[in-house]
Amino acid sequence: MTISRRCVLAGAATLLSAAASAATQRTSGSDGSSRSTPARRSVRDTVIARSDTAIAEIDSGKIAGYLRQGIFAFKGIPYAQSTAGINRFCPPRKLIPWTGVRSCRQYGFVAPQDKGTGRENDEEAFMFQWNDSVEGEDCLRINLWTPAIRDSGKRPVMVWLHGGGFAAGSGHDLPAFDGENLSCRGNVVVVTLNHRLNILGFLDLSQYDSRYERSGNVGMLDIIAALEWVRDNISAFGGDPDRVLIFGQSGGGAKVSTLMAMPAAQGLFHRAIVQSGSFALSNTPDKSQRLTEAVLRELGLQPTSLERIQSLPYSDLRRASEAALGKLNPVAASAPDLRRLRSQVGFGPVADGRVLPSVPFRDGAPQISARVPMIVGTTLNEFATGINHPEYEAMSDAELQMRTAEMFPGRARQVIETFRRRSPHAKPFDLWSRIASSPVRQAAIGQAIAKSALNAAPAYLYWFTWQTPILDGRPRAFHCAELPFVFCNTDRCENMTGGGESARALSARLADAWIQFARTGDPNHAGVPRWSPVSAHEVPTMLFDDETRQVVEVDEEEQASIRDG
Repeated sequence: MTISRRCVLAGAATLLSAAASAATQRTSGSDGSSRSTPARRSVRDTVIARSDTAIAEIDSGKIAGYLRQGIFAFKGIPYAQSTAGINRFCPPRKLIPWTGVRSCRQYGFVAPQDKGTGRENDEEAFMFQWNDSVEGEDCLRINLWTPAIRDSGKRPVMVWLHGGGFAAGSGHDLPAFDGENLSCRGNVVVVTLNHRLNILGFLDLSQYDSRYERSGNVGMLDIIAALEWVRDNISAFGGDPDRVLIFGQSGGGAKVSTLMAMPAAQGLFHRAIVQSGSFALSNTPDKSQRLTEAVLRELGLQPTSLERIQSLPYSDLRRASEAALGKLNPVAASAPDLRRLRSQVGFGPVADGRVLPSVPFRDGAPQISARVPMIVGTTLNEFATGINHPEYEAMSDAELQMRTAEMFPGRARQVIETFRRRSPHAKPFDLWSRIASSPVRQAAIGQAIAKSALNAAPAYLYWFTWQTPILDGRPRAFHCAELPFVFCNTDRCENMTGGGESARALSARLADAWIQFARTGDPNHAGVPRWSPVSAHEVPTMLFDDETRQVVEVDEEEQASIRDG
């Protein structure tokens, strides 16, 4: 099955049955409402971008998108005003409506950020193929794909929250995030978005000026504004505002968890998926204020001169924030360790008791989202891979012992023996990869159990264990490995997946589970074995691999060996 070809054929059938007219047709839906269908074209016409095609009306005015292979696409739609100048560090402000038709065919600005060092590494850049974009503070933008507009379709809506922690990334920085194939396969509306990040989204200035009382959470308030935009406008794109899924990976998963604890977000979404992001990294007011004080010292600002912060160049803010973070945090460990991450100071949501009443999932699942069903999971190897480092494959037993002892002092021998018991022939680096990744899996299990303990909506647990053949298999099931599969983009992201039928088949099983979950709140479908939710009696996990199967507490001994206490 080639998903994009399926869309072409579906689009061609629609187009060839239309009247022989170059213009977009106006017809009536089953409820008598006006609807828009694509104009007739040949199968060779993969893209139509004309003044009479893909025009939608939202609450701020008319926008123009384009039609590609039977799917309507609208990109860079503003959902709030620019956050520059006097709007900096303030909650998002509603758009001023425009006249005429605004072109929304290309991705908009992304939040100013430090993109990290990944692009400097040939293997990593080869695999990820980042879509670099123009940065700017007018970054509150939405991208959207849908099979139809103005047809009263009541389709499920899948709203994607990107990774990069709370500091980097965008709704389109990876080719995997293109929503065309997912929209086509599932007959769903796919939404991705940008919001404020790092110092611009999470600098807590509340102690200095009432204008900034919510500044420590404006990055999350941006996402809430985007969800409000979905509620108010998604019907124009054939979406159902009462069936909205929020899903995200890594930092995007943490954003999903945070939204589940925010009163202002309640009712704006109805299902939730956390992919490799089950970590409670929200700041306490004390931590956020220590960071703010350090940043202001670096900027040379006093409370009496604070208004200058709204006009300083972002480059100055970034320099000051990097200097402050460097002084406040210890040197990073050799492998990501969630226990160390929680002790560090960084930019992220602030559990201020109002906008965010408490750190989500720290002391149980948020009661206010008890009725929201949830999927939680991780990849097998997460951050401990051989990407950029072929020499890791030659790791010795002594180095395995040393690295494990650093992560689990006094327990290295026991931990290694436990992990080796299930994989007696694994080489040292394979064992280290699984050991180093196990706290991420542990956090996901804990989150699913906490959600299940509310005895309301179900929580489902998964583990993506598929190993990529790219680069001799050294990346393994790396952090982000599942993204092309979720979005039905395994061919588009062949540098990650290798492409081919095997990857497409797994993508069909995984994407259909996400689609079914968006539609009904239950991920079960004919292409996978029965997937049971977590309960007080057992913790089942769906393994997504060439053979997709459910297991129960498959790594219980391994998890026990790394558990604190």
